[in-house]
Amino acid sequence: MSQVATPKDKEKRQQAPWLLDASYVARAHTILASTAFTTALVFALLLHYKKVVKNGVAGYPDEWWPSVSATIGDWYPERNLFQILIGPRFALVIIQYYLTQISTSSLPILVLASGLIRTLACGGWVYITSTDDHDVHDVLMITYIVFNIPWMVGSIYCTPKENIASLRRRRLIATMFFGSIVPLIYFFIQHKVHRIPGAYTHYSLFEWALIVLDVTFDSVAELDFKAANIQISLGSLGLESSTSAQLEPTLPRAPAVQEATLKPAAEEILSTQPIKVKPMLIFNILSEFRPAISFCADVYLSYIFWSIFTSLIPTLFFFSVWELAIAGTEAALFSTLSPILLAITPLHIWCRTRGGQTTLWALSFSGLAAYAVDSPMQRLLVVAFATICLNIRQAVSWTDIEGTGVAYQGILMGLGLIVSSLSKHANHSNNPVWPQVTDDSGGYNKIGITLACLSLYEFYTRPSRGPDASKKTPKLEEHASEAAGPHWVAPAIALGSLIFSLHTLLSDSSTLIAWSWTGYADRKPLGPQPHLHGSVTLIAQCVGLLIPIIAPAWGQKALIHPLWFAYGSSSALIMYQYRNWLGYAGGLNLAVFLMSIIPHVLQGAALASKGAMAKTYGTAWLVTCLLDLASVWTVAYAFVPGGVYLRERTDLVVFAQMLCLGLAFEWPRLKRTKTYAHVTGTVSSHARTLLALLSILSVAVTIYKLPTRPPHPYSPGPRILTAGIWTVHFGIDNQGRDSQRKIRDLVHDLKIDVLGLLETDLHRIVYGNRDLTRVLVEELGYYVDLGPGPNSHTWGAVLLSKYPIINSTHHLLPSPHGELAPAIEAYLDVYGTEVQVVVAHNGQEEDPLDRELQARELARIMAKAYPAPTVFLGYVVTKPGASEPAPYEIMVRDGLVFDVDEDDDDRWCEYIFYRGLYRTSYARLSRGHVTDTEFQVAQFVLPRHGHSVTDESLDARMMRSFKEDLPEAHWLPMEYYGDLDKGGKNGHFYHPLYYAIPEGAVI
Repeated sequence: MSQVATPKDKEKRQQAPWLLDASYVARAHTILASTAFTTALVFALLLHYKKVVKNGVAGYPDEWWPSVSATIGDWYPERNLFQILIGPRFALVIIQYYLTQISTSSLPILVLASGLIRTLACGGWVYITSTDDHDVHDVLMITYIVFNIPWMVGSIYCTPKENIASLRRRRLIATMFFGSIVPLIYFFIQHKVHRIPGAYTHYSLFEWALIVLDVTFDSVAELDFKAANIQISLGSLGLESSTSAQLEPTLPRAPAVQEATLKPAAEEILSTQPIKVKPMLIFNILSEFRPAISFCADVYLSYIFWSIFTSLIPTLFFFSVWELAIAGTEAALFSTLSPILLAITPLHIWCRTRGGQTTLWALSFSGLAAYAVDSPMQRLLVVAFATICLNIRQAVSWTDIEGTGVAYQGILMGLGLIVSSLSKHANHSNNPVWPQVTDDSGGYNKIGITLACLSLYEFYTRPSRGPDASKKTPKLEEHASEAAGPHWVAPAIALGSLIFSLHTLLSDSSTLIAWSWTGYADRKPLGPQPHLHGSVTLIAQCVGLLIPIIAPAWGQKALIHPLWFAYGSSSALIMYQYRNWLGYAGGLNLAVFLMSIIPHVLQGAALASKGAMAKTYGTAWLVTCLLDLASVWTVAYAFVPGGVYLRERTDLVVFAQMLCLGLAFEWPRLKRTKTYAHVTGTVSSHARTLLALLSILSVAVTIYKLPTRPPHPYSPGPRILTAGIWTVHFGIDNQGRDSQRKIRDLVHDLKIDVLGLLETDLHRIVYGNRDLTRVLVEELGYYVDLGPGPNSHTWGAVLLSKYPIINSTHHLLPSPHGELAPAIEAYLDVYGTEVQVVVAHNGQEEDPLDRELQARELARIMAKAYPAPTVFLGYVVTKPGASEPAPYEIMVRDGLVFDVDEDDDDRWCEYIFYRGLYRTSYARLSRGHVTDTEFQVAQFVLPRHGHSVTDESLDARMMRSFKEDLPEAHWLPMEYYGDLDKGGKNGHFYHPLYYAIPEGAVI
């Protein structure tokens, strides 16, 4: 007879929980993950071997091992088996956080965050496969790999010292993991960029190695869970309304990861009276995150500072470009001198209050909202007002009224600059919150304003002692040899020079690359490339800023020693004097130097500003303004009074900025106040973690933007080459907005294979330190030669080609009186035939001797390649058919080339010349809204390889044709046919001319 359970028995059974050792969770995760990957791999190799190893470059036998993506996502049943077996991973992350959490460090929280993001990304690339959405799958895969790095590093630091076996295994596995990333990226580039057969197989082997190491790393958690005796209790624990699983310890955790010995044992916890979870618990949890949140808010506000400040000069210089002279708007530059208003005592007192600072920040956000203003002049006034408020606020903040330490403010200053540069690297060289950009030109203005408001709210509501008030405050260590601070002049000058140096060289990751770029040789770039190596600049900046954070006391002293200044000066000399990789190496070392001295220079100014804040920071910004103007005058000397004295003298500017920086160092014979500064406590941990994340993100952005295939011409079958020349007015449209996407749309519609762009040297503060080619290269696929860089003092020339660039040479054309004119001479592999392409920008009409000498040099460059096919695309100030000494006759006669259409008398500045090709069409596209110059385009047909043009007589070249008499592939796009009143597209229109191909032509 069965026994009936009494109510008391039921109550006991209900109260008795079922305990599961947490180490089984880690073991189950390891088994499920290993089985999932192994099963998918085995079935893929057995059922779809040749299909799964095939990729966009090659297949079997060149490729013989499948990638992880193809294995788990492309075929049934391996795809479905993997998705079933991979299982959830959140439990492992949460238990590990529970084990390692302590009140004196936020590192476990950061590890938890990276673990959760990593887990979500894992689920994303598992369940959204490359077959479903290739881009989303790749982004999530990269995110997963990127966040593995803080997960692994953080897990190592959080491992209790007593768990020696766990610590050793994690360090070994993490070292192997990070070591595998380098060859992984190398073979990925070989496959993705250079399209080498078999490279993807080697990439796949390292990709699988990362998976194995990742799973193995997580399996080590089993040892930690066993050591801590963590158990999961399923059942009633006496908590009210408790129906879900609860995580409780049965024994105290390891001493290294606990705050104090846990009071009750497991039996005591289970036997205690029912506990109510208080609403205050959620606030306690949020308070643990508050220091990290405050730090992130401060970094974002620093990013806003750099964004608004760097947008001011491009906004005002828009008018100078149109006037080609002093336009009056240059006076807006002196809005940066607003800290002198702090000499007004009531204003100074108000600015030092929390409410005053918050108000100044809120007013400065008008610079972000200026994107909604259509008028360029009104937009400038708004940005200038925002800069006035911003610089007053920054001056007060740099004196450390919040008690966070001037060194902390210096770290924020550097982090904000890095974030700004990274945002440009990820957004086609445009800061996404600049007022010059909108939704149509790559802007994320509304998101930026929203985040700025949230950061300001956090700043206003935080505890009064700054971002780390609840825990250890970052300490500013000061050692003074004198009671009083130093005189304010020298520290102010040094700070002004530092702001200028950071702005002009490091506000964009590709500026240093533009300084060192010289072109191609044997189909390979001679130096770094902006879209590929910009992340290296960002990493150098991160390394430089990391030095004052981690340096011990003697290291802090070394950063203001004359030997460190000698290192920086030597780096600047190498950057200026040399090109290609050596020059770039000098620039990278200069980046490390500049970033490393930010806290010390800022601290010197703060100490000097005691009683002289208005004079100190006003002088600093005045020095910045003077250096800004000097750097512009080196190339714009023809349009400014006294500019002749700085013509092409960038060496003087570099010398001056380094000389000014030298005032911040401790020279033996100068009696100066010695100041050393560094941050300690959790702020140091936050800064190190963020620098690591920014470095990783910069590499991830580069990998994501790598082209999936090499450039290819628009019409390879008929052997058509479509060439164009356009003076794009520094990438600024008629409304003062960035014009890269408008240029992209027009170039794509016209199917331009070889494109010359002029007025393109944007790596100057007046143009926002931008790279005009990024959208075209990354979205349309072109080989690019940037032409002479900013240290060559030209307005810039760019060559973009769908054909491989065999080699290229940069020329600075003779310019004894006027502007220094750039030229690019390149040889392209066009359907197996070498074609010479010359892109040039000549001087203005005010200097006839310059134009004559430049024309003769261009003619010499073109003639030396005779009889090879040649296309000239350039800006030449001459009338069509003008006789010598005008450039037209010199270039056509001595250059052994033909005019694209000798009957077109409507041209003035832009010309297309050619030889050795059959021209089939030519058009001048109206200017539209992108720039004030027209776009000229011509279409050519290349003779069959091994043949040349059969008839180059005037009659043969000028034989007109109707487009209907030519194959449709030779027609220029029909949507642009029309006139000013009717037809065209986006304000652009043309009436193309067509030409017959002579009889007997071999094409």
